[in-house]
Amino acid sequence: MTVRPLRADAERTVRTILEAAERVLARNPSASMEEIAAAAGVARTTVHRRFATREALVTTMRTWASTQLARAVDEARFETAPPLVALYQATANALEVKVSWGFAMNSAPAASESDEIMAGVVASCDRLFERLQRAGVLRADVDLIWVRRVYYALLHEVAQSTDADETDTDTLATRVVDTLLRGVGSPNAQL
Repeated sequence: MTVRPLRADAERTVRTILEAAERVLARNPSASMEEIAAAAGVARTTVHRRFATREALVTTMRTWASTQLARAVDEARFETAPPLVALYQATANALEVKVSWGFAMNSAPAASESDEIMAGVVASCDRLFERLQRAGVLRADVDLIWVRRVYYALLHEVAQSTDADETDTDTLATRVVDTLLRGVGSPNAQL
């Protein structure tokens, strides 16, 4: 079965609903579909026509946010940009998405299309960390899976503790990259 693409006006309506749902659910995770419709400036029936259930709405939000994150990562040009530039740009881009779409990024629907999208993001990040290691930015003896986990933890914590309206992603990205590459300990510290 072929899925027809939405008309431009229908696509705008869906995006408006998704953006409103993100704002509303970020403030109140138990908000009703009626509250989401009101925030989107559409009738409740319009929301229900596009999303049969709340779960369908949240799943679509997660897929939308995952797609935005994948685009943000791709825009960092992992394969062609100098590795440090790509790391910084990916960090700034990812923070922008994660802060703007925090509810959707942290929702945990059943396995969905977003899982496949996120697997592609993970693979891209792994390739970037390999490039950083080959370039000598990361130590040769460091476990790159561990590096990715630490990096993701830093991104997650920054996105969770940052208000979307008060975000300077460049400053935050600099802090994340600096913390990842240099840590927070004193250079004179001994183990």
